[in-house]
Amino acid sequence: MRRRKHGDAGQAFPIYITVVAGLLLLAFAYLAVGQAAANRNGAQTAADAAALAAALDTRDALADEWVENVLDPNKWQAIFDGGGVPFLGCERANALAAQNDASADCGTAPGLHPGYTVEVETIKPVGDSIIPGTETMHSTATATAVIEPLCTFEPPGEDADENVLPKLSCDDDREWILKPDDLTVLPKPEDLFDVHLADVTSE
Repeated sequence: MRRRKHGDAGQAFPIYITVVAGLLLLAFAYLAVGQAAANRNGAQTAADAAALAAALDTRDALADEWVENVLDPNKWQAIFDGGGVPFLGCERANALAAQNDASADCGTAPGLHPGYTVEVETIKPVGDSIIPGTETMHSTATATAVIEPLCTFEPPGEDADENVLPKLSCDDDREWILKPDDLTVLPKPEDLFDVHLADVTSE
């Protein structure tokens, strides 16, 4: 009986070693997957932040342009459509991506609403793991942010009174009654335009 017990223990030991080795391999694999996921998440965060920063920069410029032309409602629609200002937000996007340890490729985004598309690549690689090649693999991500006008108005007719400005109706159910002789309170950039992510992909 004793010899059988010792024999069973001897047979079980290799199985035990195999199981432990398998569990360790699985743990390292999960660690590698976690490293890659964290790197991808970092890339996506950098892309989102950079695209939003670029769009916000241009949104503020558009709002300033509207304020400068508030007495000329014939120019309002072009401004709300994204016209009248240079799109220089990529400078801000590149700076913010660098702060998030990534390099950025930024450009304007075509579509219904003006905006920016930013593709970033992480400066730091995924790192060493049991998966070959991760030590030199960099994650990439893409984000698009658009600038959407929040307000509408009735364009003035040919015989419109110059002392009466169109009423702005905005998405927050607020109406702005603008008086040419009292422009102390005007909509802020966030009242005029909404900035949001439109499309996000990563790999």
